[in-house]
Amino acid sequence: MLASYAVRVESSLGRRYPEPPHPYRDDFQRDRDRIIHARAFRRLENKTQVFTRRLSDHFRTRLTHTIEVAQISRTIAAALHLNDSLVETLALVHDIGHPPFGHSGENALDQAMREHHERFDHNLHALRIVEHFEQRYASHPGLNLTFEVREGIIKHSHDYAPADYPELAEYLLDQRPPLEAQLIDHTDEIAYNTADLDDGYEAKLLKLEDIRRDVSIFERYYLEVEREFPTVRDKLKFNEALKRMLNHLVTDLITNTAQRIQHSGVQSVEDVRRYPERLAAFSPATDQQRAEAKQFLYRNLYHSASLRPQKDRGEKIVFDLFRYWIDFPAALPASYQRQMETESPARVICDYIAGMTDNYILDQHKKLIGKAMAK
Repeated sequence: MLASYAVRVESSLGRRYPEPPHPYRDDFQRDRDRIIHARAFRRLENKTQVFTRRLSDHFRTRLTHTIEVAQISRTIAAALHLNDSLVETLALVHDIGHPPFGHSGENALDQAMREHHERFDHNLHALRIVEHFEQRYASHPGLNLTFEVREGIIKHSHDYAPADYPELAEYLLDQRPPLEAQLIDHTDEIAYNTADLDDGYEAKLLKLEDIRRDVSIFERYYLEVEREFPTVRDKLKFNEALKRMLNHLVTDLITNTAQRIQHSGVQSVEDVRRYPERLAAFSPATDQQRAEAKQFLYRNLYHSASLRPQKDRGEKIVFDLFRYWIDFPAALPASYQRQMETESPARVICDYIAGMTDNYILDQHKKLIGKAMAK
């Protein structure tokens, strides 16, 4: 049973190019399947989340992170009686626009674009992927996803000012996204806050005593686990405390969002869209704990000296190749050269780099920049 404020597939604003209905899948389920079968989705397997694959095969990639976000999102959607097929679809597509080398690659690509008075935004790039770059069907360009999925791609984590993005006018920028899309930014953070603590501890870059001292929500559950399992080794205590921390974040998001919905009086998707603020949210106390964990990760992991060489190398590779193709656009594949007939060279090169996996961009750098330096 869906809540009255959930998105109903039969009320979808539809696809850009009309298609006949499928005999046993609704439109949001079809969108989910189209994303899973997309080349851009498969490439997430070889894109960095935090740690490169050269350090260990056990750490999260962009793909495994996405799967974890989808699992958490479906759980919360079911508890709130939202459309879990739409939520799962948005979770699976939410990172499809990320470039290689994680956030360092994204920052480098944005800086390179700024030199040409343009920007890189992974949400907007994700929209370009599903609208243009994925070519799988004879009847239409792109994946031809429903309006609600395309809207969620750009609005799940960011509010774009209508005056600044007139090209996105069809996506109702003056309104809130449905609750199904609002959840994704929070489930994304639940997933990476807990997963990055896990991978950072496993990599021995984060110390248990530091986590316990600075991440109060983790310490609360670690003390609880120590009382219940005093003789087990620290790694198992860590795992159990982290599991309980994740469960706390999920439960709080469900409970607080349900309370906010009830107090708001919204009864429909249109009410959600017109509400003055987003309704999906943690409680104030848990939000403070979430922010504390995130700040700890930035200080001790993302900006750590141990990961600095990895990040510097990724940024240099992105800059090197971007500037190489600016100077030698004829070295681009033919399809990207044709794209320059309608778009700026910087945007075309940005699109090309953003689509690369870590392995492919390393190969291209060795082939092109290494060759150029050898001359």
